[in-house]
Amino acid sequence: MNVNKAIILGNVTRDPEVRTTPSGQTVASFGVATNRFWTDKESGEKKQQAEFHNVVAWRRLAEIAQKFLKKGSLVYIEGRLQTSSWEDQQGNKKYRTEIVTERMQLGPRPGQAVDKKSLSKETPKEETPEEDEINVEEIPF
Repeated sequence: MNVNKAIILGNVTRDPEVRTTPSGQTVASFGVATNRFWTDKESGEKKQQAEFHNVVAWRRLAEIAQKFLKKGSLVYIEGRLQTSSWEDQQGNKKYRTEIVTERMQLGPRPGQAVDKKSLSKETPKEETPEEDEINVEEIPF
């Protein structure tokens, strides 16, 4: 059995760049930063490391990303890893690994309070959706 699953919860690093393919499909590209925190065993000093992820959303998820995500927004992403390769102008082989979004959950909008319980590792889903909040699970593909 094989599994290709990526799950991240982080902040959007740049506004989504949205384009339409020649076949008419909408695609959005954006970055998400996640942080790792730990305590150095030798010094006892608290440390932090940021990791940056390239994210791609297609069709309706791309439209939602365009409408609701802005730099700094909190977002939960589930998807799969995909690596593409190409040759640059000098003939060097280049690689880019992206998370292709299969599920997205938007964080609170500016001015909304964050319920830390709903952001716990055990339950990354919302307890009760807001009236005007989009439930991505209900969007047909």
